[in-house]
Amino acid sequence: MPEYDSVELIGLLAGFIGILAWIPQIYKIWIQKRADGISIVTFSIITTALLLWLLYGVMINSLSLIVSNVFTLVMILLVLIGAWKIQSK
Repeated sequence: MPEYDSVELIGLLAGFIGILAWIPQIYKIWIQKRADGISIVTFSIITTALLLWLLYGVMINSLSLIVSNVFTLVMILLVLIGAWKIQSK
């Protein structure tokens, strides 16, 4: 069982770093009010892929996949909502 825990810990660490990667994009959109270069279609596809990864994580009972994908989905939704608000003005 300790091997599984260390594997999940690596997965959680990777997920956390992946979540941090979205912070500059969110800052650009919500603070600087700039959404140039943001493709709603691309981010929608990424969101669909993440939902499938989340479903997969639930199906195999992987804490690291579930946690990282839930938080990444929140980050991407912040990007999508912010970009949509800016582009619809």
